[in-house]
Amino acid sequence: MSSALLKLREQSRLFSTTEQEIAEHILSNPQLVVDMSIHQLAKHTFSSASSIVRLCNHTGYSGYKEFRKAVTYELAMREQSKRIEQQEISHSDSLQDIIDKITYANIVSLEETRELMDVATLRACVDLIKNARVVYLFGLGASLVAAQDAYLKLLRLNKLAIINDDWHSQLLQAKNADSQDVGIVISYSGATTEVIECMKIMKENKVPVIAITRCVNSPVSELADQKLYTTANESVFRSGAMASRTSQLNIIDILYTALANDQYDTSLEQLSRTHIQKPGQSSGKPYKTSSQT
Repeated sequence: MSSALLKLREQSRLFSTTEQEIAEHILSNPQLVVDMSIHQLAKHTFSSASSIVRLCNHTGYSGYKEFRKAVTYELAMREQSKRIEQQEISHSDSLQDIIDKITYANIVSLEETRELMDVATLRACVDLIKNARVVYLFGLGASLVAAQDAYLKLLRLNKLAIINDDWHSQLLQAKNADSQDVGIVISYSGATTEVIECMKIMKENKVPVIAITRCVNSPVSELADQKLYTTANESVFRSGAMASRTSQLNIIDILYTALANDQYDTSLEQLSRTHIQKPGQSSGKPYKTSSQT
């Protein structure tokens, strides 16, 4: 079952002002939906029952009853997860606790990212990359790791891609790009000033832009033509971009695989041609280092 609250958060930027206010109330306290009838919720949010029904429709549900059922189920699953795992790392945690908690956080991040993956958007992104003359990649800090991974994958498919480590070089990338190219911007926060500057330049140059970013209203999300959302929330020790990086790499893997599958025969031939054979691999014998000879 898709996450009702994630869908609500994703779609809220397209709502009317009244619907956005209702969504804010629900997202800040989802238990309201479980505890209240549609008329009680309308009174609590200073709106009307018809506005709530429209919000449910715009979120993908036939009405409040279906939306309420989905939220109730989701909150029950969340409560169960909380009992199994505590999200935050504490000083008293054992090494086994750290293994379990970090692994669990990454799993949750991947599952939530899957919920937000829109097939039509993915299709549009694959088409943009496939038809682009050059794929320009942008990202700083931990997001640069995901951008570099995308670069290597595109290189295997012989898709011309360009990436630079420093912002000034990325700014030049943006200035050189035109409408025949595509930009892929990776930013967890959606508010990285340097990345936003690059996006503005690309928009001036009419370059289509794909953003891999978290599911919130942000400058990066606003400037992008296509959005692939991550949902990881970083906190305390995980502020080092752990779960968010996992989500970003997962999206890169999905994009790469979808692109390769779209050109299946050509991709297989290219992957075979670009395979780097390890020393001693062809003979089936292990490679000997200088100390072994």
